[in-house]
Amino acid sequence: MEPGIERDFSAQMSYGDYLRLDLLLSAQQPQSDPPQHDELLFIVQHQTSELWLKLMVHELRSARSLLASDELSPALKRLARVKHVQHVLTDQWSVLATMTPSEYALIRPFLATSSGFQSAQYREVEFLLGNKNADMVKVFSHDPAARAELDGLLREPSLYDEFLAYLARHGYDVPPALLDRDWSQPYRLSPELVDTFAAVYAAPEEHWGVYETCEELVDLEDNFQEWRFRHLQVVQRTIGHKTGTGGSSGVDFLRRALDLTFFPELYEVRTRL
Repeated sequence: MEPGIERDFSAQMSYGDYLRLDLLLSAQQPQSDPPQHDELLFIVQHQTSELWLKLMVHELRSARSLLASDELSPALKRLARVKHVQHVLTDQWSVLATMTPSEYALIRPFLATSSGFQSAQYREVEFLLGNKNADMVKVFSHDPAARAELDGLLREPSLYDEFLAYLARHGYDVPPALLDRDWSQPYRLSPELVDTFAAVYAAPEEHWGVYETCEELVDLEDNFQEWRFRHLQVVQRTIGHKTGTGGSSGVDFLRRALDLTFFPELYEVRTRL
């Protein structure tokens, strides 16, 4: 111990105080009876995922706000951070995959009807990225705060909507119907917007900021799809084709999600080049 190291925290803030570790480390409350060794893994995996999702929501909200105020560079900084968070979330699936089907079967009954499908923060991320679905909000009728948060995001422009508004303000050809629409409805591909992005990709050095943003958004979507695919793989290797605890079809439900896209024009434009 060096002489200058703090030892007395009776009147000072400690590491545990700042992080509220008393609350954080007491939040793992296994339900299995008799106790099952692997339940702690399952709980920690999902609680840490929720913490990373909280940070993603924070960063995506900020990026959206920065785009709305024409601050492109700091918005890209936020998106770069989100991409790193996505990598952490995807890598975490390998930890959960160490649980074998027989080990999971011992704790599954104690999950009752709880399911990751019911993660409000995951839905917030999807809504911020543009995958809007009013039916998803109804799942949170039991939680007024979560429902209000999702309902607000449902009716607000997504990150992509704000990017398109940014483009229009800076002289790019964006169909007016995309700038004044019902934000609660899912976004649909616009052939005219593909033409606009084709011009950007044809001369990236002339449109570098916009070009870079397009590629950052593609990275986000690629990472999201990778997360979805790893989720599907872990579920399939753990429960096969059983129905999910929340009532979904399980693997088949997750596989259909792989067809969803946030930024359709940014993929369609590749066909034009």
